Amino acid sequence: MKTLSLALGLSGTAMAAALVLPALAQESLLPEGFGNPADAPRPTPAPSSTPTPAPSSTPTNGTTPPPVAPTVGSTSTAATAETGEEGEDGEEVESGGLKYDLPPGARRLLTRIGPLTPETGGLAPDAFGVRGQYAAAIMSKTNGQLASRWGQILLRRSLASAIDTPETINGADLAAARASLLLRMGESITARRIVQSVDYDRASPRLVAAAQQAYLANADPAGMCPYVPAGLAHGDEQAWRLSSAICSGLSGEAGPAGWAIGRVRSSGRISNFDILLAERVLGATGAGRRSTTIEWDNIDRLTSWRFGMATATAIPVPEALRTAAPSNIKSWTVLAPMTDMASRVAAAPEAAARGVLSSEAYVSLLSAAASEEEPAEAVTAQTDQLRAAFRLARGADRYAAMERLWGTDAGPTQRYAAMVATARAAAALPVGTEVGDDPWQLLGSMLAGGYDENAIAWVPTVSVGSRAWAVLAVGSPRPLTGMSAGAVGSFSGSDDSADTLRSKFLLAGLAGLGRLDASATASAASDLEVDLRKQTRWSRAIMAAAERREPGMVALLAAAGMQGEWSKVPPYHLYYIVRALREVGLSSEARMIAAEALVRV
Repeated sequence: MKTLSLALGLSGTAMAAALVLPALAQESLLPEGFGNPADAPRPTPAPSSTPTPAPSSTPTNGTTPPPVAPTVGSTSTAATAETGEEGEDGEEVESGGLKYDLPPGARRLLTRIGPLTPETGGLAPDAFGVRGQYAAAIMSKTNGQLASRWGQILLRRSLASAIDTPETINGADLAAARASLLLRMGESITARRIVQSVDYDRASPRLVAAAQQAYLANADPAGMCPYVPAGLAHGDEQAWRLSSAICSGLSGEAGPAGWAIGRVRSSGRISNFDILLAERVLGATGAGRRSTTIEWDNIDRLTSWRFGMATATAIPVPEALRTAAPSNIKSWTVLAPMTDMASRVAAAPEAAARGVLSSEAYVSLLSAAASEEEPAEAVTAQTDQLRAAFRLARGADRYAAMERLWGTDAGPTQRYAAMVATARAAAALPVGTEVGDDPWQLLGSMLAGGYDENAIAWVPTVSVGSRAWAVLAVGSPRPLTGMSAGAVGSFSGSDDSADTLRSKFLLAGLAGLGRLDASATASAASDLEVDLRKQTRWSRAIMAAAERREPGMVALLAAAGMQGEWSKVPPYHLYYIVRALREVGLSSEARMIAAEALVRV
């Protein structure tokens, strides 16, 4: 029988606790200004011998920087406590070798699932409306590779919210769709929280499959253990037999573990390499062979199983496999604290550009890497420039350091990730600092971190028709004066983007925000030869969701309309996204997405 490469997997909290290195906390990305969340607990970055670069409160040149608290924020869906599994009628329940006695009242209902409430920054319980099967179908068809960093932040927040389960779908199935999409987005931590929001004995077959992937993405083999019986009954039998073996090993039962491994190997349906990885995990528990050798010579791809098992047992993954891995697995790498620092740093720029890492978390990660005994030369150079961007006495020198980080010799993802890293430093730069004629990168950096109030202070210094002016025209919290079709035309006259896409995005953002009247919009659209009001099944769906006042559904459909790269997003998609978000009260996100489009094309 043909040997299959095992792409599904195991996981577990108890195992991870024994095997991981100290975690570098991921700073929360949930926007603070959205819904005025209550004070939520924040992870604290791991201490480092090299301080994280940060602007000093009083620079030595005597000037005091403006406040740099992001209005459009950066906090994470991680602001909730993880809960354990509970059993029926207060019976004793086993989870990964641990047992709990919980009363019936402690069990969670399937009628409302998710860790974030409106008080902790989540959306309202009815944010997705009553079309449960429809929402799940859209989630399943969304690939998770979004053009917009802010679109990712908003979608993560929406999917993590405690939402009411419509009568048209099983709550566990909807949770499975949410967790699976989060995994495709690279949001491994939030995906696990969604899985853990449902008692394991109430998990549907779809949620059981999603749980396997979620715990793999978190390199947590023991977390799979409560799902093994359901997995053996409804899932990939051989994969779940390996899971069963690992769980037996965690319980100290070497005999059943060895028997299960033998059954899988004799079936011939799982590659021997993936079986060896499971045996390596068993060896770490003391229930298997400790001398298992892992050779990657003939392995051509990094699957979720291979990522989870190798990461949990500190097996180095070849750089070529990590480089060629899908974007979501690269993000899992950054979020897994047990991964070696070099691999995390290599994957961090993409994670920061996508919105998986906040500005503070990205800088903290680089600082931790620079504090190692023998840091990579490139990391040292980057952190030196970051430190200069935050701490040099003269504003002009700090700006020069930022420009070096935004250098044109890097790729577009690395350049935007550098803007994310310098967001707070850019916001702290005194207005009036010599920054050239068109400081669009400076403003783009501020808005990448949500510092829109700091950005608007630069309005008097920019020229109408410049790229910096365009970024402010859609990104500022208040409309600029003198907005007209002529102003858009002035901008398009010097637009060097392919097919004047940047000008079309500017028009789409202004029209969607209601900052350009209908006649001016029509005139500019005619000049640019773009149809912003094109009707498609998608455009009708997102506007119908806006009319029903369903912000969660709007966020989901917005993400579906921004899959891929910005260069592939039609201008009319941006128009409907911005307009729909504004109509459901998410105007801050609408502005950040519109500004990001102008920065990244």
